[in-house]
Amino acid sequence: MTVSVVPSQSVSLPQLEIAGGRRLSGEVRVSGAKNSALVLMAACLLTDDALRLRNVPPLTDIAAMGDILAALGVTVRRGDDSIDLQADRLNQTSAPYDLVNSLRASFFCIGPLLARTGIARVPLPGGCQIGTRPVVEHVKGLKALGAQVTIEHGVVSAVVPGRGHRLRGGHIHLDCPSVGATETLMMAAALADGETVITNAAQEPEVTDLARLLIAMGARIRGAGTPSITIVGVSRLHGADNAVIPDRIEAGTFLLAAAITRSTLRVAPLVPEHLGAVLTKLEQAGCRLDSDGLGMTIRADRIQAVDLRTQPFPGFPTDLQAPFMSLLATAEGNSVITENIFENRLQHVAELQRMGASIRMQGNIAFIEGVHRLSGAPVQGSDLRASAAMVVAGLAADGITTVQGLSYLDRGYADFEGKLNSIGASIRRTGG
Repeated sequence: MTVSVVPSQSVSLPQLEIAGGRRLSGEVRVSGAKNSALVLMAACLLTDDALRLRNVPPLTDIAAMGDILAALGVTVRRGDDSIDLQADRLNQTSAPYDLVNSLRASFFCIGPLLARTGIARVPLPGGCQIGTRPVVEHVKGLKALGAQVTIEHGVVSAVVPGRGHRLRGGHIHLDCPSVGATETLMMAAALADGETVITNAAQEPEVTDLARLLIAMGARIRGAGTPSITIVGVSRLHGADNAVIPDRIEAGTFLLAAAITRSTLRVAPLVPEHLGAVLTKLEQAGCRLDSDGLGMTIRADRIQAVDLRTQPFPGFPTDLQAPFMSLLATAEGNSVITENIFENRLQHVAELQRMGASIRMQGNIAFIEGVHRLSGAPVQGSDLRASAAMVVAGLAADGITTVQGLSYLDRGYADFEGKLNSIGASIRRTGG
């Protein structure tokens, strides 16, 4: 008997094929901020009433957060660019491990769950592999508000002892200005008994956006956007209708795409105050920037080398370090980038080197000698922002660049290639 063997066919991974060397022009629209939308979604756990969020980007992370909230008993309805949430039938205080493990932002649920029900069990979070992002600040803060917290077998369990199971106000000093911890503790303190003061708080625009929503829901908060935030707890919060701020990281990525292709491009909507350090570095590099109140036009010709150090807001954001390195790889002169936030956030250096970039590493410092032009190559994005950096580099490279790691990219950029193609890029998604 003859047995025929059918050769196995390998499943090709999705990738972007970028034909470089094209200038960009026109206007590109910026979606709502993913990092803000995710925490605003968690705030629905603080009330029985309906919460509507507008300008919500259609991203895989947003869908994952919706699944986590639904597993807790939240009614989730998604529109074209909005999402309606109502937690009037909250029936779980334990978030499912399989969903939480893929999305770090899911840990935001612990603060509002604890404040609302007096008990919460949330697995330690996963997400991009860019370095250690411990939850010690969250835990320390919740303990300061009267919770008993234990960590066993990868699960954080918190309970509020005593009658009423209500958190109580307290003073919390963060050893580092963690955005996630600041937001978690703001939500927890909004329903606590008494006044809470958070010092060395994160000052990021996403923190201010959360405060704006909580105030619209009836919370009493002052000082958001400064190092000291005061929250006076209330007994109940109500529903609200809130628009998510524009994504400053997406806006910055488009500005860098224009700069590396030496193009003129309008990026909108954009809040200049949210990108102050980035705009300063772009101007130092030789770009001309004109704000019209709603958006910003960038004009780029010759790019000069600049040095930068990532720092908490209002410093240079770590989320734009990788795409800015792509730009500086094509600058005139020598640049130095120091990554101070995440210890594993220079994995894109090796991929840029594959494209002809001249970069030397020393610990958390990258020394970049600008080259005249990058060359297309097959590259891999190791995390969300590294994937974006590869796309930005490919826009200016000679020949074809293929970028894999799109599962990361799609977590943070809505229709990234579609938006870039609409302003003159040549990008095709294949495989998968």
